[in-house]
Amino acid sequence: MDVRTTSLPGVLLIDPKVFGDARGYFYESFRRNAYAEAGIDAEFVQDNVSRSVGGTLRGLHLQHPGGQGKLVSVLVGEVFDVAVDVRVGSDTFGAWTGHLLSDDNKRQLYVPPGFAHGFVVVSETAVFSYKCTTYYSPADELSVRWDDPAVGVEWPVDDPILSDKDRDAPVLADIDRTRLPSVG
Repeated sequence: MDVRTTSLPGVLLIDPKVFGDARGYFYESFRRNAYAEAGIDAEFVQDNVSRSVGGTLRGLHLQHPGGQGKLVSVLVGEVFDVAVDVRVGSDTFGAWTGHLLSDDNKRQLYVPPGFAHGFVVVSETAVFSYKCTTYYSPADELSVRWDDPAVGVEWPVDDPILSDKDRDAPVLADIDRTRLPSVG
């Protein structure tokens, strides 16, 4: 597998080694020792799958306390996947990175705890897979507004389909800093 750093510390882009022939393809979507050697030495405790129609935007979500790292990929379709650094005291606080993940490129993104995460579906539908390092905790869940102008994510859609929770999420500047993770 090929692991590349992104503009945000700890956020990694992974291209698995894919073996393909006339029958189809095979690749390892997770192998603990290989991912640990690549810098993802996390214990994953929960797997989630979502299916969304084109234009659906989910995010930007995080948990704190009880930070949740995510190893994400697309099983069907294509998404534009985003991580935002929301760690108070970070040199990259409020910065984002975005990458196309699809069933064609089989790319994964590792989003460590301390980062908000979201994606928008750019295909007709998408089936999205999340491996998580902690259990989902509604009491720890936070959301950052998807179109926060101070963050400035360049989403490839103008009018996404949103949940009420995502539509009503606060901008990063309006979230009490004690509710956000911090560096160190």
